[in-house]
Amino acid sequence: MAARDEIETRFLPAAGSPPVEWAISEGFTDYPAALAVMEARAAAIAAGEAAERVWLVEHPPLYTAGTSAKAADLTDPQRFPVFEAGRGGQYTYHGPGQRVAYVMLDLGRRRRDLRVFIASLEAWLIDTLWQFHVRGERREDRVGVWVRRPDKGVDAEEKIAAIGIRVRRWVSFHGISLNVEPDLSHFGGIVPCGVADHGVTSLVDLGLPVTMPEVDSVLRASFERIFGETVAVPA
Repeated sequence: MAARDEIETRFLPAAGSPPVEWAISEGFTDYPAALAVMEARAAAIAAGEAAERVWLVEHPPLYTAGTSAKAADLTDPQRFPVFEAGRGGQYTYHGPGQRVAYVMLDLGRRRRDLRVFIASLEAWLIDTLWQFHVRGERREDRVGVWVRRPDKGVDAEEKIAAIGIRVRRWVSFHGISLNVEPDLSHFGGIVPCGVADHGVTSLVDLGLPVTMPEVDSVLRASFERIFGETVAVPA
């Protein structure tokens, strides 16, 4: 089986497909409400009644549990609300200063290959980070995007972006989260994604004082290089 670095990560739709809707919500989005919106949109896409959509949000501080979450990895269950997410993966944190992008794509119009889809999401994040002169890397044994931290040790590395998806009827939902300027201490109530040996970081933690609108602009341009054309719509 090919390593993810060897997989073609362009994930374009079939010719003639409409552009992907690109929506950005202002303020904080309630997590249960976001789940309901994603469920409804994914069902509508599968039925041929709605366009594909990427929905960018910020959440208030909370933890989510994926389908592989282990109870022992929730080390401070009273710290923030905890939600069953229904996506793949383990525990993760969402909160202010973190850009969450919910990705609702019709894989049937693109490529029915989950391994390529995950690699394409990683490539999207890596390309986004590179526009800020940050070298993001993927790991064969850990989903997500990582950065090396030689300032913290020879082999030190930290996670800067997470990926957790669900696919139903070949339509994806859930998506990615990129740490722009979250309070990194908030990750302390969980073992993020079940990985205890490495920490987490953010663009601002790396010394890059970028704004969320700047990140959103780069995310969109990088998305289009991998997944195709987008069109801005109201959230």
